[in-house]
Amino acid sequence: MTDVQVGRIRIGAGQPLVLIAGPCVIESERITLDTADRLAEIAGRVGMPLIFKASYTKANRSSVEHFAGPGLREGLRILRLVRQRGIPVLSDVHTTQAVTAAAEGLDMLQLPAHLSMQTEITLALGRTGKPVNVKKGQFLAPGDVQSIIAKLEHSGNRQLLLTERGTCFGYHDLVADMRSLPIMRKLGYPVAFDGTHVVRVSGRPSSDPAGGTPEFIAPLARAAVAAGCDAVFIETHPCVSEALCDAASMLPLDQLEPLLVQLVEIHEVVQRHGIA
Repeated sequence: MTDVQVGRIRIGAGQPLVLIAGPCVIESERITLDTADRLAEIAGRVGMPLIFKASYTKANRSSVEHFAGPGLREGLRILRLVRQRGIPVLSDVHTTQAVTAAAEGLDMLQLPAHLSMQTEITLALGRTGKPVNVKKGQFLAPGDVQSIIAKLEHSGNRQLLLTERGTCFGYHDLVADMRSLPIMRKLGYPVAFDGTHVVRVSGRPSSDPAGGTPEFIAPLARAAVAAGCDAVFIETHPCVSEALCDAASMLPLDQLEPLLVQLVEIHEVVQRHGIA
C-alpha cells in the first residue's frame, strides 16, 4: 500500500492513526484559529498527528441564503495562518479555476463526494502533485473508487487518501458500510472514515436539530478504526448550536478528546494483532 505524505505526516499501514478535523466551513478568523489551537492541543495529548480541515467555500448548500464561507481568497488567507502554526491544512476544491490557488495554499486537496466522478476536476487536482483526499460519492460502491484512482494515477499522482462518508440508503439517510474500508484499502491506498457527514440527514437544513444524528458519530468511528481505517475525519466546532454549516452533524469540540483516546487504543490493538 502506498503511504500518503502530508507535510511531515505519513498516512498508511504501520503509521499512527491520523486526525483530520475542523469546522465544516471557515466562519471567521477567530473561530478558525481558536479551533485549530485547541485541536492541536488535544491531538498532542492523545498522540495523533493532525490535519486541519475547513472549507473556504461550500458549493453544495441547499439554499442561496445559507452561509457558504468567505470564498477562496479570504479562506486561503485564514488557512495560511493555521499553516503558520505548523498544522497542515486541507480544504475541498469545487472548480478547476480554483485548483492553482488552492494547491499553493493547501497541503492536501479534497475532491468532494458530489464531484467524485467528474473527470476534469479530478485530473486537475491530480496534476498539482499535491496529496488528494478522495471523498467517495455516496452514490458509489467502494470498488467503483478504482475508476477515480485510475484518473488520478493517469495524471501522475499517487499521493491519495480514500475517504468513506456513507452510502445512500433511501432518500434521506446514509449508512456506513464498514466493508467499504477494507475493500478500498485493497485498491492500494490508505483509507479514512468520515464520521460526521455520514450522520447528516439530507433534505433538512443543517441548522435543524433533526438534520443529523450526532449520537452515532462515536460508535461509527470506533467501528471504522476497528475495521482498519488509517485516519478519521471528524468535523467539530466549539459551539455547534451556533455553527453556520452542518450544526446538526458536527461533534462538539469538548467531546472530541475522550473519543480520540478510545480510537487510539483501538488502533493500537488492530496494529498489534495485524487485524487490518
